[in-house]
Amino acid sequence: MATFVVVPAWQGSGSSRAMRLIDGAEAIRGDLPSTATTVVDVPPEAGDSLDSGVNRLSSLRIIRERQDAVLRAATGPVITVGGGCSVELAAINAVLSANDDTCVLWFDAHPDLNTPESSPSGSFDGMVLRALLGGVQELAPKTPLSPERVIMIGARDVDQGEQDCLDDTGMRMLSVEDATPDAVIEAVAASGASKVYVHVDLDVLDPADIAGTDWAEPFGLPAATLVELIGAVKGKFGFSGGGITGFAPASSAHAVDDLGTILRILGALAR
Repeated sequence: MATFVVVPAWQGSGSSRAMRLIDGAEAIRGDLPSTATTVVDVPPEAGDSLDSGVNRLSSLRIIRERQDAVLRAATGPVITVGGGCSVELAAINAVLSANDDTCVLWFDAHPDLNTPESSPSGSFDGMVLRALLGGVQELAPKTPLSPERVIMIGARDVDQGEQDCLDDTGMRMLSVEDATPDAVIEAVAASGASKVYVHVDLDVLDPADIAGTDWAEPFGLPAATLVELIGAVKGKFGFSGGGITGFAPASSAHAVDDLGTILRILGALAR
């Protein structure tokens, strides 16, 4: 049975409305089973970059330490609920430390492959996958992820520094149009992994299916397709865990409008 770890972290976001991520995490938490859910205490302060080029680095380090402690005590697959994409640093590193036979499916409108030097904003949410690959010294993982074990799905807004990383590593990418169950299953099989970790940033979805994101991009995945893809890969491979991030509703009323879609995605991850 999956357990849920809710991390209402906003400090990795570059949005002027970043604190809506707290509201989004709380809205999702309200529909999770309380006996299977743990909430990580996130510091209220923004934090300092410590001259690193990573905005709010001091708070991000505190959050990672607290999240690590919760993950060490968890049993079975963990589904992490953000907050922003920064929460995947601890979540995926915990999986890799326990089992390096995992391929990460990165469902996201953005690759999140910037470094402090290439980032236009200095926001860590846009660097987290690069950090998992070992490319952000200030938040280096204990067990780096191999680019051969990453499949990028649905990315459609790529910064130049991110494109350079994609070109250098040869990381596998599937466009919205190419992301079929057979294509995703083939890509995982080609990675040699026997298990998958499924990261979902809600901005991977088409804006027609989700309103509460700060970084919406047109022509995204339909929610029904995302649910189908998750089910397909889980039917063929073991499940190491998953994460859902980026829910930033404008109000509690707007949150209700999106929760049906989000809960369908969570259901696909949890079953």
